[in-house]
Amino acid sequence: MSGGSRSVVTKNYQHVLSLVFALKEINENPRILPNVSLGFHIYDSYFNAKMTYQTTLNLLFSLKEIVPNYKCDTQKNLIAAIGGLDSEVSQYMATFLNTYKIPQVSYYLFGSSLDTKIKYPFIYRVVPNEENQYTGIVQLLLHFQWTWAGIVTLADDKGEDFVQTLMPKLSHNGICLAFIDRMPPLTDVSELLDGYKEAWEKTSLDKDRKAKAVIVYAETLSMVGLIFLLYQVESEDMAGASLGRVWIMTAAWDFPALQYQSDWDITLFQGALSFAVHSTEVWEFHNFLHIFKPDSCGGDNFVRDFWEQAFHCVFLDSPVAGENNGACTGKEKLESLATPFFEMSMTPQSYSVYNAAYVIAHALHAMYSLNPKHRAVAILPNVQPWQLHPFLRRISFNNSAGDQVSLDEKGELESGFDIINWKAPSSVCNDKCRPGYVSKKKEGEPFCCYDCDPCPEGRISNKTEIDNCIKCPEDEYPNGDQDGCLPKSLNFLSYDEILSITFVFMTFIFSVTTALMLKIFIKYKETPIVKANNRGLTFTLLIALLLCFLCSLLFFGRPQTFTCLLRQTAFGIVFTVAVSSVLAKTITVILAFMATKPGSRMRNWVGKRLAASIVFSCTVIQGAICTVWLLTAPPFPHLDMDTLAKEIVVECNEGSVPMFYSVLGYLGFLALVSFAVAFLARSLPSTFNEAKFITFSMLVFCSVWVSFVPTYLSTKGKYMVAVEIFSILASSAGLLGCIFAPKCYIILLRPELNNKEHLTRRNK
Repeated sequence: MSGGSRSVVTKNYQHVLSLVFALKEINENPRILPNVSLGFHIYDSYFNAKMTYQTTLNLLFSLKEIVPNYKCDTQKNLIAAIGGLDSEVSQYMATFLNTYKIPQVSYYLFGSSLDTKIKYPFIYRVVPNEENQYTGIVQLLLHFQWTWAGIVTLADDKGEDFVQTLMPKLSHNGICLAFIDRMPPLTDVSELLDGYKEAWEKTSLDKDRKAKAVIVYAETLSMVGLIFLLYQVESEDMAGASLGRVWIMTAAWDFPALQYQSDWDITLFQGALSFAVHSTEVWEFHNFLHIFKPDSCGGDNFVRDFWEQAFHCVFLDSPVAGENNGACTGKEKLESLATPFFEMSMTPQSYSVYNAAYVIAHALHAMYSLNPKHRAVAILPNVQPWQLHPFLRRISFNNSAGDQVSLDEKGELESGFDIINWKAPSSVCNDKCRPGYVSKKKEGEPFCCYDCDPCPEGRISNKTEIDNCIKCPEDEYPNGDQDGCLPKSLNFLSYDEILSITFVFMTFIFSVTTALMLKIFIKYKETPIVKANNRGLTFTLLIALLLCFLCSLLFFGRPQTFTCLLRQTAFGIVFTVAVSSVLAKTITVILAFMATKPGSRMRNWVGKRLAASIVFSCTVIQGAICTVWLLTAPPFPHLDMDTLAKEIVVECNEGSVPMFYSVLGYLGFLALVSFAVAFLARSLPSTFNEAKFITFSMLVFCSVWVSFVPTYLSTKGKYMVAVEIFSILASSAGLLGCIFAPKCYIILLRPELNNKEHLTRRNK
């Protein structure tokens, strides 16, 4: 993390946070290591061999006292280690870790596969083989037709190996080297500050201006000298060190912004191309950083130094002396930091740390999977590090970002390099729009300047920086972030819903009640109250009401072809029988009282034939309407994708809407006629006279179905079906209760009123 006791490379602190974030995800995921929480220790190597050895021993044996080959701290169970920020740190660590066969997953160690495995057999790498990078450099130069290039590298063995390996490949492809500059390692910035002009004049960068493409091979710390030199040259306007040049950086490079570089102009590397370990954006990491505060990470000994140097402030209880630029509140926001000093998006190096943690977790998971009879929590304390080695080879999994991570039989990442424009993103008018947003041009601004507006409701964008949001497929709907689609669920009135169970229970109660009333009327069919006003119509009406209640069962469950054909037609015909029976009863009552007048010819019309004719003719008309409907445009099962946003409505399409409303309209017409006729007959003598009861029952019936139409049209999905079921049950119950309940009361509880003398006396 740092190169001194108090100097923090703020950008590198993201590696610490990416490890914390990865372990947080792993420990919260029950599918990887159930009942197990992975812990970790983080040490600073200070880019120093002595400190690296000491911290490695601390990690192996004890936090307080180093006693080789004795584990004095039994609470620590070291399973694996994750290597350091440069090759030397990983190699220093391997000196001790190899002795104890402890696996080390390196997120930085580049080099050839053969050399690495011979020297360090227990190192596993989540970075690609460096051979891929040589091929990429050649292809990049050929793509832009750059045949005259220069190389800047370190004056050490690694730099020399890089040159000796790359030169034959360049020559073979017709690319010539203009120069090779070997830079000494940085030892003292003050010395470089005093002699930067002399150092610049010694470089070929100053002499050869035709070589616009410069290949730079150096590790992070070593690049500080080159960056410092170029910055000083640019600030002195010494012929433009980087002006017009394209810097091609290897994957080992990063911009190590330190505190004293905060006022540097980083545009000197504008347009640089950099190879980087393949990475995928981890969106949740951005949210993790957004809420990160120094008081939320107990046990982190680096966070206070990082916070003070990143935000140029001092905590009030800090022992650091010197000028105080302001007190740290702990509420500062990481996104306010400039990109070179801290990035909110996971860097390739941090992404490798993230994957390294997942590699260890999945290797443990694979090892536990071979012991299904033992719980992971029981065997974890007994796991020896050397047992993990077979599982770190040939491992493959998808991390939480959806990226596949695979290590081959040598324990090396099966992947290539990405090529990124390292500094070019800072030369755009605004950042790219994230998925879920769409770019909207700013008025009066150039076309490259735009706002990022959320996609409108019902649309998504699943890519960055698009101009138009798109609709999901018909059977899917946008998720909450509007950056993807989710499958729609089916919407219909299923049998296991509380609403359905309630309706079925009501249907059962009403059907049983109707059947009992029918049984009572059959039993007492010879009594005056039953014989009055045509008992045949009474039985017909009761049977029709029983069928009305039962036809509501056709509306439950997923619509099928058969049920769709029967639903409305059966409902229409059965209800027509019921309403026409009520109409026939009312007309019979009126004619019966008119026939009692002396000299009236109405006696010829009173009888069973008239009532049967009314019921039959009314039913035939409704049957004809239903027949035409079924022959021309019958109802059918249909999937309505558009009515509900998150559900597919499984419904019975009526086929012909005019025919559907014709059935309802005819039924309503009969109900209104029955109501009008019964209303006119309400003043007739009341003993055994049903006119008043019929009037009230038809008032209930008409009220239910008049309110049905607007309610039905205003509801959607399964609730439309529920409204119709309720209307069927309510209107049928209204007829049953208003017409037959008073008669059952007299039959069962007031039998003294059920006699002919009482009827005659009241009529007189």
